[in-house]
Amino acid sequence: MARIQDLQEKEVINIRDGIRLGFVSDVEVDTKLGCVIAIVVLSSCKVFGIFGSNEEYVIPWCDIKKIGDDIILVDIDLSKALQ
Repeated sequence: MARIQDLQEKEVINIRDGIRLGFVSDVEVDTKLGCVIAIVVLSSCKVFGIFGSNEEYVIPWCDIKKIGDDIILVDIDLSKALQ
């Protein structure tokens, strides 16, 4: 079992291209079924923490390949996950 807080401490990495996407910022839950349907990753693409923008990736639960102690491995097409 894992809590949302546990997921937020893990870095998300796309195994398709090795890109570090960021950390889990939120989850989407189907309230009727009571299950997680996606994780939301907020990626900071800033230079020196000032210039740039934040990108948000919504990653369906089925695209999560492995949840480890420190990282979550996903296999996604970034252009489809970008919100």
